[in-house]
Amino acid sequence: MRAKIRDTELFFDVEGVGLVPEDDRMREKPVAFLLHGGPGADHSTYKPTFSPLAQAMQLVYIDHRGQGRSARGDRSTYTLDHNVDDLEALRQYLGLERIVVIGGSYGGMVAMAYAARYPQNVAHLVVYATAAHCGFLERAKATLAVRGTPEQQRIADRLWNAEFETEAQLAEYFQVMAPLYSQKPQTTEGSAGRGRTIFSVDAINVAFGGFLRTFDLRPELPRITAPTLVLGARHDWICAPEFSEEIAQWIPQATLQIFETSGHLMRSDEPQALLDAIRDFVVGPPIGADELG
Repeated sequence: MRAKIRDTELFFDVEGVGLVPEDDRMREKPVAFLLHGGPGADHSTYKPTFSPLAQAMQLVYIDHRGQGRSARGDRSTYTLDHNVDDLEALRQYLGLERIVVIGGSYGGMVAMAYAARYPQNVAHLVVYATAAHCGFLERAKATLAVRGTPEQQRIADRLWNAEFETEAQLAEYFQVMAPLYSQKPQTTEGSAGRGRTIFSVDAINVAFGGFLRTFDLRPELPRITAPTLVLGARHDWICAPEFSEEIAQWIPQATLQIFETSGHLMRSDEPQALLDAIRDFVVGPPIGADELG
């Protein structure tokens, strides 16, 4: 599905019903916006990992402007600020009131900024494997110098220098860097997930060559009024766990949890624990059940 909003067209997909029968009434489930990372990727790697959450809430997967199946346009608009205002426009387009916002990595940055700038419209906020300011870049470079192979250090220069020229180069970057992003050995399923992704070199180059070098959300975080769950990963090479700890200190109603056996791709390393944490935080644990499914 597509929504023509502001100066662009966003792709979104909905999973799960919004109204469910409960005795003699219809119960409305929370609506959650899921914000993918990158920038330069799309929502497809969230499927099917997050699908079980549709039992507890209605999921709205979104491709940020200029990425995935959303429209391409003026690359100068591929910014965090525009991504935030796009979310608000989409919320209004869908006729929603307060929403749950779930974001990982870059999606977590967008989620925090949205919750700070539109606090009245956020019921719950969940961010994972993310950071609130540009300091994560220098920390990631230092980590890569210690943990990365020579090949990984060479290919990461394309990221630091915003020099991706083709989608194939961006796909190669994620393939070479995969052992740093996840603690689990690479599988055929993981490769298939990357194969489903529609990459955007313009989006990632604009971000790493521009606003990600200077952004700082810390002054805005105290404006967040929604109950917030912050999830970090002990072995995250690009958004180290201390950045999650910092976020939890700045947001007034924040709960922090560090996943001890995860890298940046928490959804791959500890998927059930991630789903359980999100579900329990937003709606509470299921009665008489230990896990989703």
